[in-house]
Amino acid sequence: MDETEVTERFGLPPRASDLPVVREALAEMARLDAENTLPMKALCVVLFAAGNLEDSLLVWRAKKASFDAGCSIDVQLLCGAGFDATLRYLRGINSDEARAALGYIPECDATGDFSGHDDPGGRLSGVLREYRRYYTPRFPMIEFPLYRRDGLTR
Repeated sequence: MDETEVTERFGLPPRASDLPVVREALAEMARLDAENTLPMKALCVVLFAAGNLEDSLLVWRAKKASFDAGCSIDVQLLCGAGFDATLRYLRGINSDEARAALGYIPECDATGDFSGHDDPGGRLSGVLREYRRYYTPRFPMIEFPLYRRDGLTR
């Protein structure tokens, strides 16, 4: 499944009934260290759109699965439930993974990746809008009739 198929199949935001499939697919791709990270990123975008705190560490695992995934999966995708809520959630988890994410997110915030935080009109308020624009085809598919040698269409 490519990135467009991911977002078309699951939607932005996805149906709650699809979330287990999305999570399982992302976990499997991260485990296998998939070479093509674009479908992984699209699955992270779907989870971001769902806005569940518990998905932040799954997105973190996907981001850390490989160098390419780390570059492809944007840090904002860890914070689908909001910047402040995600930090509170991660602080409540006693794991190396959560501590690593807690160290990384503020570093990225200091460079402007989260400017505006959860403020209306801030960075996170536009993330989903930008991804929807990215994954929506810019030009509708145009179908041309097929012609036979005799000039008649099928």
